Amino acid sequence: MLLAELISAPTLIEGDSLTSDEFLRRWDEISDLKYAELMDGIVYMPAPVSHPHGRCKLFLASWLDAYATATPGCEPIIDGTWLMGENQVPQPDLALRILSEYGGQSAVKGLYPSGAPELVVEVAVSSRSRDFGAKKRLYERAGVHEYVIALPRSEELLALSLTPHGFRPLEVEDSGVFKSHCFPGLWLDTAALWSQDRVRRNTVLQQGLATPEHVRFLGELAARKR
Repeated sequence: MLLAELISAPTLIEGDSLTSDEFLRRWDEISDLKYAELMDGIVYMPAPVSHPHGRCKLFLASWLDAYATATPGCEPIIDGTWLMGENQVPQPDLALRILSEYGGQSAVKGLYPSGAPELVVEVAVSSRSRDFGAKKRLYERAGVHEYVIALPRSEELLALSLTPHGFRPLEVEDSGVFKSHCFPGLWLDTAALWSQDRVRRNTVLQQGLATPEHVRFLGELAARKR
């Protein structure tokens, strides 16, 4: 490769300070890049994805997809690149959004969703400091309604709900079932998550989908549709 080509070749390096436009321009020109983030104008690059991270994310992705299938107007996104404000381009592990035509707070403009999804889920293994630090602060400012962090190593699930005073813990029931506030009927048995019990996951989710709260939510979404 010629020296001029090396100099002009686009790069993304951990710690670079870039605008969102420049970040996306460089990303588009790197054909094999799968994951990178920009938060507060700083580039973050991923560590290798571990087996605990991958299996936990797949389990949670199937959970969100099953909920969205039963809840028209909702869309799950895995590893999506989001435009969340000036110099903010995160790539959450998982997100669940209400479509804009059903009254959701995010929209898709061009190739990427913009704004904030109602729910974000991160799996914290090698990314723990980022998930609890820069990402938590960004999601709070952007207006993510619920932020769920799964920690496979300690088998913990932390749920945060947005209040006028910022994120506050959302308690998991004594039974170990997480029940979303912003998506009625979105229930998760945390023990099933750690044991990878898909039958139990589906059973508890179906219980949530059968509640009056979920039925009302379906009616609200249908009434909002434009």
